[in-house]
Parts: sequence; structure tokens; C-alpha cells
Amino acid sequence: MIAVSWCVLFIPALAVSGVVAYEYQIKTLDVPIDQFSFTSNATFKLRYLHNDTYARSDGPILLYAGNEGDIELFAQNTGFMWELAPKLNATVVFAEHRYYGKSLPFGNRSFESPATLGYLTSEQALADYALLLGTINTANGTNRAKPVIVFGGSYGGMLAAWFRIKYPHLVVGAIAASAPIRQFPDLTPCGVFNQILTSVFRTADKPECVHNIRRSWQVMSNYSATADGLRVLNEKFHFCTNLTKATDVTETLFAYLADVYGNLAMINYPYESNFLGPVPAYPVREFCSHLALNYTGAELLDRLSLALNVYTNYSGQVLCLNINSSYAGTGLDDHAWDFQSCTEMVMPMCTDGVHDMFLPQQWDLHAYTEKCFKKFGVRPRPTNVLINYGGQFLDSITNIVFSNGLLDPWSGGGVLRSSNDKIKIILIPEGAHHIDLRASNPKDPETVVLAREKHYRSIRDWMSEYWRLKSF
Repeated sequence: MIAVSWCVLFIPALAVSGVVAYEYQIKTLDVPIDQFSFTSNATFKLRYLHNDTYARSDGPILLYAGNEGDIELFAQNTGFMWELAPKLNATVVFAEHRYYGKSLPFGNRSFESPATLGYLTSEQALADYALLLGTINTANGTNRAKPVIVFGGSYGGMLAAWFRIKYPHLVVGAIAASAPIRQFPDLTPCGVFNQILTSVFRTADKPECVHNIRRSWQVMSNYSATADGLRVLNEKFHFCTNLTKATDVTETLFAYLADVYGNLAMINYPYESNFLGPVPAYPVREFCSHLALNYTGAELLDRLSLALNVYTNYSGQVLCLNINSSYAGTGLDDHAWDFQSCTEMVMPMCTDGVHDMFLPQQWDLHAYTEKCFKKFGVRPRPTNVLINYGGQFLDSITNIVFSNGLLDPWSGGGVLRSSNDKIKIILIPEGAHHIDLRASNPKDPETVVLAREKHYRSIRDWMSEYWRLKSF
């Protein structure tokens, strides 16, 4: 059963970010909590966004495979789909991923135990999207269903690729942007992500920036060893909750900073943006401008605190630094993603402190497993994704475009080459995380513009092929 909740017009605060105003209806569809069982009829309301302003009978459906956050966040930051709609006479649909946004299978109880969280998997989410398409895109005796092109960025890009792989009868092609489907055990070395991340900071034209970050870990660790040192850290960084023990620094703060550095690299767009919160153009460069000289001790802490404002307080409205989540207030949900990381999304990460700017840390699957069990009561299945979808060998699949910005740390786990000519590979040398799915901007590098043109041509080819095949 489909329900229409209400209609919304979104007008972003930062027009310079490349995001324009988009109109859509917010609808819901009743879907099974367990898509793969016949023993329960329990359902929940899956939310999706719908716009048919430009739709014609021969036009496609452009479907975004929602990822780890509120679906409106992705609708507001995937302007390329909205720009394609009038060109293709397309219907635009953004489907929300179960357990994210407002699509909560058990309401407020959805995260209370493994029993309620256990239906949070990519397989269940893809089955939700398949059921949605089966509901809104039906054929009859004389007309074929509309061709569907699925889009996604990051985890959404993985889902887009996997959707085409698992449900080729429902989608004619996939634009999988910044999709690290090879960031899994035995496919990609665990250090690649942080090596690329470090190289992004090296390109900021501030040679000392990486050295200062690498030096800062030990400086902060030294301060964390005494009560006076902790007091200094609290004063300099203005934490929302004071740090009271060494592990607050060496575990919580360190993990937060690592996430921030990764996020800065991912959103290192050539214009202001607000995907993860408001940041300036080239935020890595702005961050590193505060660490341009050789700093030590307390002065290094002052400069690092100032640099962090580029990510945490570019608006000047934030009163304190919340280190409990690097995604706080963004619409992304790291708690639900942590559960997925502890089940099927096992992406090994490590550092060596030589080829990257972090403290050395080996990948330890056993320790990772025990941490997951302590937090969620579940243990990871590291081979689950590769068994379900593949990843290393993609010779049998068709009609997927894998695009990767080479300044995106996740590109190391992406599909960067293929011997299968039914797969298109697009590399964007100046590109950050799924920049090609964002709205056009005058400051876009030429390689981003070309990537979008290639996406458009692939979509037109898939549609032409679809309409040539008259049989059901």
C-alpha cells in the first residue's frame, strides 16, 4: 500500500554549493520487515521521494538507491539526477534505506537489540527497492514497464551496482559513483584508504601540514597523561564534554579526528558545500592553511584547534566541539552503519605512520570481532558481501558505470579497471567523493563535466537497447 505524506520544496541555504531547489512528494510503501521469510506478515513503512514533473510514457525512472542517512539529504546533494530528468523525460525516485532516516522497521525500538537490528542488511534493502519498483513500475499486456536506471554514491553506489547485479530484470543500468565494492578482505590492501587520504592532504600546497598532523598524535597523547594536560586539551579544543582520562584522548578523540580527516578529503570540492555540514571550497587546503609551518607542543594544539573549525564550525555558530560523532547533525547515521560494519560491511583499515599521517595500527580481525560482539552482540561475516555480490571478478555483469575521483580515499577500493567492455570505468583525476553526482557548478573541473556527459551517453544507450527489445 502506497501512502503520500506531504509535498515539500527544498531551498538550500548555500546556493553556491551547486544544489538547487527540488520539489518532490514524500511517499511511503508498506514492505515486509523480513523480505526473505514467509512466516511473518509484519511490515513497516519505507519512505521514498517522487517527482514526475517531466515524466513521459517513454521516459525512464531514475532511482537513487538510498544509503546510510536520511533520504532527503541525498536528494538535496544529487543534483545530477534532477538535471537529467527534463532531458530524459524521466520520473525521479529517491528510496530510503531501511533503518535510516524515517524508515524504521520497529520505530523507536529499531536499535534496542540484535533481534530488532538484525534486519539491517544490504540484501534486505535491495529487496525493498525491488518491491518498490514492482509496485510503481508495472507492465501490462500492451506496454512494457519503464526502463529504470539506478544511481548511488559511496555505499549507495555499491547498492546501485549490486542492484543491477542481483535484479537485472528490474534495472537496465547503474551509475555507481565512488562505490568501493572491492574494499573487502583479500581484495584491497588495508592501508590504501589512509595512504590516499594522506596524499590528498599533501596536495594542499602546505608541505608541513601532513607532518604536523602526524606529530600531533604524540603531542596529544603526552598531554593526556596528566590531569593538567587534560585540562589544557579541554581549554584549547572547547569540547562539549570535558575529557577526563587518557583513553578519552587516545581512543575517542583520535578516532574522531581520523574520521574528520577522511571526511575533509571526501568533501574536498572546489566550491562551498554543506553535505556533511557547511565547509569552504577546497576544505583540505583551508584546513592545512592553519598548519602551514612547523609547530610543536601547545602551539601545535592551538593551530590544530583552529584548523578543525574549517570542518566543525565554518558557520561560526557552533559553541563547542562534539567528538562523539563526526556526522552529528548531518542526517547520516553512524550508529546504524556501525552495525552494518559489524555484520557484512567488513572493510579492513590499517596505518603504518610512514606512508600515511596516522599512528601505526594493524588490521586485527579478531579484535574487531570482539569489539563488535561487545557493542552489538553480533560477529562479522567478512566474506558475506563477496559471496552475495562478487567483487574481484566482474566478467559476467553488464551495464554498470563505475566512476571514481582519484582524490577520494575510497577510490582505492573502487573498480578502477576492467576487461569487461560492458562495464564502463570513469576516472576523475581532480574528483572528490561522488562529485559527478552533484549538481553542475561553474567551478567543476573539466573531467567532472566529461564524466557526466559519459553517464548521459551510457543512459541513452541503455534506454535505446531496452526499447529495441520488444518481448517481455
